[in-house]
Amino acid sequence: MRLSRLRLSNFRNLAEVELEVPPGVSVYFGQNAQGKTALVEAVYLLAIARSFRAENERELVNFDAAREGGQTLVDGVVEYDDPEGRPHPNPLPLGEGTVARHRVIVGYRASPSTAASGPGYRVHKEIRVDRMRRTATSLVGLVHAVLFSVQDIGLVQGPPSARRRFLDILISQADPLYLQGLQRYQRVLQQRNRLLRMRREGRARPDEMEFWDDELVREGAWLTWRRHEVMDILTPACVRHHRDLGGGETLVLRYRPSVPLSAGADGMTGSYREALQAVAGRERATAATAAGPHRDDFDIIVNGVDMGAFASRGQARTLALALRLAEAETLSAVRGTRPLLLLDDALSEMDADRRRRVLEKTADYPQVMITTTDVEQVSDYFGASAAYFRVDEGRIMPCDLLEMGEK
Repeated sequence: MRLSRLRLSNFRNLAEVELEVPPGVSVYFGQNAQGKTALVEAVYLLAIARSFRAENERELVNFDAAREGGQTLVDGVVEYDDPEGRPHPNPLPLGEGTVARHRVIVGYRASPSTAASGPGYRVHKEIRVDRMRRTATSLVGLVHAVLFSVQDIGLVQGPPSARRRFLDILISQADPLYLQGLQRYQRVLQQRNRLLRMRREGRARPDEMEFWDDELVREGAWLTWRRHEVMDILTPACVRHHRDLGGGETLVLRYRPSVPLSAGADGMTGSYREALQAVAGRERATAATAAGPHRDDFDIIVNGVDMGAFASRGQARTLALALRLAEAETLSAVRGTRPLLLLDDALSEMDADRRRRVLEKTADYPQVMITTTDVEQVSDYFGASAAYFRVDEGRIMPCDLLEMGEK
């Protein structure tokens, strides 16, 4: 799979961008705050249907455009060289030859609104695939991409929610049914927590809790088992990449669900019911569901030491890179086609040898987009085999190695 064309309109500081995205490696360089991360953010938006860094999607809309009631567009064309082997619930229309294409548009239309803090604006989001309206859920898994970011150190040293999100994005891109199940589970969890609060106030009937317990067990058991299955694929890949990157230590990834694993998704239901019984007292006190996928985590152990608590910054960065490379490999294995790789300033704070090893591994993928403030970190390895683009004040301009040397 590759992204062949990208058009952006009023996306953050990228007012108007028309980009023919080359296959292979393309490098986008420039100073900070020029639009490099916004470019990567827009591409990744096509894959996961939401921003990886914005708390509110209003942040994506260029402020000047929003004040004028304008719209923001992320418009991409993706191509698949082997459509027959690509499992997806929505078959692609075939283009010329053996190439299948989709045109994916994620748009935001701004409209004025008035709040207590003063005039503002709200945004309405719309997704279209080949001119047909789609939901965010149906988009995920159509464009598959893996993002390497400077924030990835949080996969190792951050809270359990960061590692759950990592797994959820990976599995959702690999299996659209997982995302649907995750959304059902979150709705059930919300209802059950509301009922727990009502029960504490004496306003809930016992039979109501039984119904939501059944729903929670049914949805949660399947999610836990799918995470377990994917961890079995992810773990050996991560161990190998960590070793190749010069980790030099013994790495163990250990999935730690809040509900004990049993044989198969069906067997998980019994374990889940027992877990709910075990935490019943805690749930009465806190009025919150205390067992289920929303409380899962996985441990990252190096030489017997928990890296979540004791990793150095260098160790955490190497582990995060290994996790992302393993994510890409796992997605390739499950989907049967290799994803687009996005490296957003991911080579910073890295010695030359480790940087070379990372670039060697990413070069195996059919399309890689790299952003950097130091273009020589990449050009010294790829030379003229990569395409180079200068990013300056929201403009993206192609250039060659000679031009880069002159400037």
